[in-house]
Formats: sequence, structure tokens, C-alpha cells
Amino acid sequence: MKKILTVLSITILFASCGQNDAKSIDKIIEDGDLKALRAKRTEVVAEQQTVADKLKQLDEAIASLDTVKKLPLVTTLIAKDTLFNHYVELQGNVETKQNIILYPEMGGILTKIYVKEGQKVSKGQLLARIDDGGLSQQLSQAEVRAQLAKTTFDRQKRLWEQKIGSEIQYLEAKTNFEAQENAVNQIKRQLAKTTINAPFSGVIDDVITEQGSVVSPGLNAVIRIVNLNNMYIETEVPERYIPSVTVGKDVEVYFPVLGKTINTKIRQVGNYINPNNRSFLVEVGVPSNGGTVKPNLTAKVKINDYTNEKAILIPQSILSENAEGDQYTYVTSSKDAQNIAEAKRVIVKTGKTQGDYIEILDGLNNGDAIISEGARSVKDGQKVKILN
Repeated sequence: MKKILTVLSITILFASCGQNDAKSIDKIIEDGDLKALRAKRTEVVAEQQTVADKLKQLDEAIASLDTVKKLPLVTTLIAKDTLFNHYVELQGNVETKQNIILYPEMGGILTKIYVKEGQKVSKGQLLARIDDGGLSQQLSQAEVRAQLAKTTFDRQKRLWEQKIGSEIQYLEAKTNFEAQENAVNQIKRQLAKTTINAPFSGVIDDVITEQGSVVSPGLNAVIRIVNLNNMYIETEVPERYIPSVTVGKDVEVYFPVLGKTINTKIRQVGNYINPNNRSFLVEVGVPSNGGTVKPNLTAKVKINDYTNEKAILIPQSILSENAEGDQYTYVTSSKDAQNIAEAKRVIVKTGKTQGDYIEILDGLNNGDAIISEGARSVKDGQKVKILN
């Protein structure tokens, strides 16, 4: 009560002094005495300083008695060393090197198809046969002639070794035998073209041409065979990632259609930069995953190009930028019993971003209390009240 009366007395005193002072100033101005005006001005300036000092004392007294201060309300988060994995996010397609369409090597009627769609086959297995146009009979006749030529040659050889007969007879028998043997092999090679065999183990994905159709070499596709045991994802990576995207890097693959995620590694990195889009190809190995992953399936690929085992991450939303282009945030000093602390602005150096978070390379230390909510409403050196 005593302090309130003191404040009122000072206020009344200032008011009465102000009224008397106003009359005095009017009188001096009326007289038009320049020297007196300047002296009065000096006096008023001195009184103004005195009033300012008294106001400061009053403000300090009020602040010490005021229990409800209007301080900015903030929340803080503690900076911690965190494992930070940065990923390059790309899109790719599932591929397989063992996905081919088989064409006939010889024209004719497709007389027999030995497999059906979905059937598993082994490498070299007979899949289809084309009419040989009489090559089988030709082969039988050629084999008979070859057998006769061999018998003749063997006999002539024995005689020649016994010094019986002429050398020319021996050479003629040998030449005839070799010619007949070559003829048999040539017909066999031709006959082999009338069959279609599996070039690798896999699954018959599609029987394209019906049995009984007439086919021509290189024109009529007959069967598609696929092997899902050696699939990979091919994706294009911008050239700026050449130093960080290397063989053996961890990769996270997500298949939107399947709703599945798998972890794998880069198995091959291309050595050619495409001049059209300045990118290089990367192959990522991928298992068939029970047959659900199929060639040409779209995949989202995340390649781990950077890792920091002791990174400080903060939300990007609490960063600000000054006129010089420097990024900054606020940290708080040790709080008192009423959770009141001082906000301090710190300039930070940022690194890579991932989602809503950004890596801080310099400016913050492990354990710093960083203002999160309310960071936009505080100033450097301002007192704040921490809610958490």
C-alpha cells in the first residue's frame, strides 16, 4: 500500500510540475528572450533525464513485484547424436536377362508343342517340333552310306598296313568315308533346327503359336520362356551421385502394387553416362519373392548414398534465414525453477535433408535445448517460458 501511495504522489508531482512548467515556458516564449529560451531548454532536458531515471526505477520495482510476466511460451527439443541414413529416391523397373521369345530356325508346319503355359522346364528340354520335310529319311540314307564307307575304309586301312594294295585305294576310301561322315553331320545340324529347345531352365510364360500353324524363321514367335530366379531392378541415377552410389550400397525397394518392401544391394553400376539426361544405369538384385515379383513391375528405389553415425537432426520448420542468407535457430540457456530461460540465436551449417528433417553440421551440440514451437516469435536474448 505504501508503494502504491508513493507512485501516486510522484505522478501528482509530475502533473503539477508539468502545469507550472507549461506556464513558465509560455511566459519565456512571450518575452522572446533567446538566452532565456536556451537556458529553459537545457533545464527541461535535465528534467527529462531525471524523469527517465525515475521511470526506470519504477519499472524495475514493478517487475520485481509482478508475479505474472508476459513471456513468450515455447517448447524445446534436446539435440541428440543420431544415426542418419540419407537416401536417393528413384523409380525403376524389374528386369530379367532370362526372358526371351523363341523363334523357329526352319520354316514349316509346327507339328507338335510339348509344353503348356505355366509349365517348368529344364535347360535343353524339347519344347516344340517342326515338320522336317524329309530330312529324317535323308539322314537315315546318309548314315547307311557312311557306315558302308567306314567298313570299306577300315578294310582298306588293314590291307594298306599289311602293304597290300595301292596307296591311292587307301586314300580314296578314307576320303569317301570322311565325306559321308560330314554329310551325316550336316543333315543332323539341319534336322536340329526343326526342334525348339529350352535355352535355360525356367517357366513357359506364353505359347504364342498354335500347333499345326505354318511358321517361318525369324517371323513367327512360338514360345516365351522366363526365369524369375535372376531378376534385377534397373534404374537411372543422376551423374552427381557417381562418388556415393557404388557397388554394394544398401537399397530399399518398395513395390506399390504389392505393398511390399525388400532390402537388397547394388550389384552393378554402369560405366556410361547417357548424354541425353546425364545419368548412369544401376542394377539392383531382387529375389522373385515367391513369384509375386515379375518382369516390368514398377518399383520405388531408395539408395543409401550417405550415412552419418552421429548426426544432429532437427525439423526444417524451426530454421529461419537472415538477410545475409545465413540459417539460424534458437537455443535456450539453463532454465530456472519457474522454467524461465534466455533464448539465444545460433547460426548453423546444414547438410542433407530427409523428409521433414535436416542435418546440422555445425552450430549445435549434443544436449543443446532447441526451441521448437514458438521459435518464430522470440528474439535473441529474450526471456522465454519453457512449457515442456
